[in-house]
Parts: sequence; structure tokens; C-alpha cells
Amino acid sequence: MTKPNPPLAVILILTATAFIAGTMLLAKLIGTGALGDPLHPLQISHGRFMFAFMTIGTAALILRPRVTRPDLRIHVGRTLFGWGGVTCMFAAVAFIPMSDATAISFLNPVFGMLLAIPLLGERVGPWRWLAAAMALIGALILLRPGPDTFQVATLIALAAALLMGMELIFIKKLADREAPLQILLINNALGLGISSLAVLPVWGMPTGPQWAALIGIGVLMAAAQTCFINAMARADASFVTPFSYVTLFFAAIYDLIVFDVWPDWVSWTGAGVILAGAALLAWREGRIRP
Repeated sequence: MTKPNPPLAVILILTATAFIAGTMLLAKLIGTGALGDPLHPLQISHGRFMFAFMTIGTAALILRPRVTRPDLRIHVGRTLFGWGGVTCMFAAVAFIPMSDATAISFLNPVFGMLLAIPLLGERVGPWRWLAAAMALIGALILLRPGPDTFQVATLIALAAALLMGMELIFIKKLADREAPLQILLINNALGLGISSLAVLPVWGMPTGPQWAALIGIGVLMAAAQTCFINAMARADASFVTPFSYVTLFFAAIYDLIVFDVWPDWVSWTGAGVILAGAALLAWREGRIRP
């Protein structure tokens, strides 16, 4: 059993947020044509799974973890929704600020909570409903409803959050049954298979910089997942989760430095409301856990 170490857990989760924002930055560079002709989001997600699998597979060869019998049905469901979510996210960041896409992604635990009602039979109290309402209002603000401001890409980011919320349902079912490294290895292996089939109609030869960026996305995602799992092992989820919202800060900084884009007041307002709802949900989850 890993010894509790909250300060180290904070360092690990903050490192993970920087890595996750880094994957979105690289995806945006590839998707906007900054490194050559834009690649299709399906090809970007294929690179993410391919190089993440290579990274995690190498770690598994070195560490040789004990593998128990996996529940492949749950793994396939988790991977399908995760692949769909990350593909939509990579598509969205090519057209809207990364800070907006990141803020909307924080809806995934809210969608996960709502989906757990019919799928897992969980009961939801008034505090959870309040948190969900706050987060959804924030998303509505970021959607910028109006003929001159509405952006379809924001709906794509919303779809990404919904798909990743569904993924959380499957993760909950796996978390207490299998070891973290086994889950990561199987997830990325299945993701590689699914994304390899999906990318066939749109695959194009990447440029040298695009290959480097695709490798970076896979390695950074594998590193982020590793940091996140180790952070969870060293502190309670209710303590660690709020620090994951720092991803928004890194996304805004990367957007400013690389694309000279700074969030406007609508982005800050919508992101603030979503973060407040997500933080309330995280606090409530921590209170009700034994």
C-alpha cells in the first residue's frame, strides 16, 4: 500500500494538468495547420493512442506487473467513449480557445454523476443537483447563444465532456477490480485498435514536426495518466481533484504564448461558474464518502 503523501500528490496532479494542457496545445498546432496541412482529429487521436500505448507498454515490459483476468466488455465500453471524447476535444481546440474547451471538459464529472443515476442506480441529493445546475449554466454561457457569437465547435467540446462523462461510469466499474497499470495498458491497446480502424479513410502522411507533435501528445498523455494515478494513491480524491482545475490556467497561458489568445470576460465568467459547480461537486463527493 502506498504511503499517504498529500504534498507529493499535489505536485503530481499539477504536473499532470500541465501535461494535459500540453496535449491540447500540440493538438491545436496540428489541427490549425501551424505545423503543415491540418490533420484530421481522427488522426490526432490515433497518434495519441499509438504513442501512449508504446510508452505504457515499455513501462509494463520493465515493471512486469501481475495481470489479472480483465473484464473486456467494460474495457471496450470505457475505451470507445474515451476515444470519442478525446477525438471531439482535439477537434474543438482547433476552432475555439483552449481555455474554453478545457472549462467545458470539466463538465465530465457532472455528466458522469447524471449518467450514474440510470446506469448505476446512484441517488443524487440537492447539493449534487445544485452543482450540476451551476456547471451547466456555465457551459451555456460559454456556448455564447446568439447569431453573431455562437460557435459549433463549442458544441463539439460539450459532446466531448458528455462522452468522457460516460467513460467515468466504466472507470468506476474498473477501479476496484483491476490494477491501474493494467487498466492503462488495456485502455491504450484497445484505443489503438479502434483509432487505427477509424483513421483509415482520412489518414495522411504527417510532416516531420507533426510526427514530433503526435509523439509528444502520446507521451504527455501517458505521463499525465501516470501522475494522476499516483496522486490518487497518495491522497484522497476529494483533496486532489480541485487541483486538476489548474489545467485551465495552463491552457490559457499556452494559448496566450503560442497563439496570442487571451480569454475574454465571457470565457472567464463561464469558466468560473463551471469551476464553482465542479468544485462544489468534488467537495460534496468528499463529504459523503466514508
